[in-house]
Amino acid sequence: MGYERSDDAAVYRLSDELAVISTVDFITPPVDDPVWFGRIAAANSLSDIYAMGGRPVTALNVVMFPSKKLGTEILKGILEGGHEKVIEAGACLAGGHSVDDEEPKYGLAVTGVVHPKRILTNSGAQPDDVLILSKPIGTGVLFNANRAGKLPWRELEQILPAIAALNRTALDVALKHEIHSCTDITGFGIIGHALEMSRGSAVRIDLDFSALPFYPNSLEMYRKGVTTGSNSAIRKHVEKSLHLCIDLDHHEREILFDPQTSGGLLFAVPETHGESLVHDLRAAGVADATLIGRAASGQEPGIRLL
Repeated sequence: MGYERSDDAAVYRLSDELAVISTVDFITPPVDDPVWFGRIAAANSLSDIYAMGGRPVTALNVVMFPSKKLGTEILKGILEGGHEKVIEAGACLAGGHSVDDEEPKYGLAVTGVVHPKRILTNSGAQPDDVLILSKPIGTGVLFNANRAGKLPWRELEQILPAIAALNRTALDVALKHEIHSCTDITGFGIIGHALEMSRGSAVRIDLDFSALPFYPNSLEMYRKGVTTGSNSAIRKHVEKSLHLCIDLDHHEREILFDPQTSGGLLFAVPETHGESLVHDLRAAGVADATLIGRAASGQEPGIRLL
């Protein structure tokens, strides 16, 4: 029996006590450093397993690379960075596939396991749940700003460990609480993925803009006119379901549509678990865990910015 999920992972029940999660994801280089590229890409790929409550077991490298143009040393660095994260996740790198291509791309095809009765989905949020986000947002504009020479490497380098951090700790802590719904924040940005949860759960989601955690310099880069190639598409995708109840400047609106690479987990939990989950996450080293909103009943699904 297969469970389809909107963020590129599927679950297949093998028995009453075992289900398998499969996902494949890869990205183009967010940074020029090959080892950091590998780390971030691998963490991004592994995140789908964590978002469904699972544990990664095996991973296959998925590589597209212009070997004649860039040489094998760069490829070696990418694979080393990815392998670090696979090992950190407690999984086994079982091989991979490579294709000669004009632009480097790297990621993983990951298989994980989860108990069928403990599968997390993005469609289980309930009225009066509160929403907890485990990582800041803003990676899309920061990566582009660095490429454009508007953000020095030293500024970006400081936050790469947080971006490349696995969502494993956040999930392990959250599983000790009652979780109604979970998704990871990736290419559709905070608004796009919150809207998926809203529609899947048939609840309205209210987000507190003042509570949203942003990576350093991300708002400033939008203020300076930097953007991403995905902002416009995400904005069009959500505009009919997004209601702004506060006045936001252009740069504040744009960061809502910022596409994330290796973003955090978004949990919907009962209000009684909200503050304690944030406390436990921060105590475990998930320093930016924040309560950012809540789910509401009796309304059409959508997102309201307060």
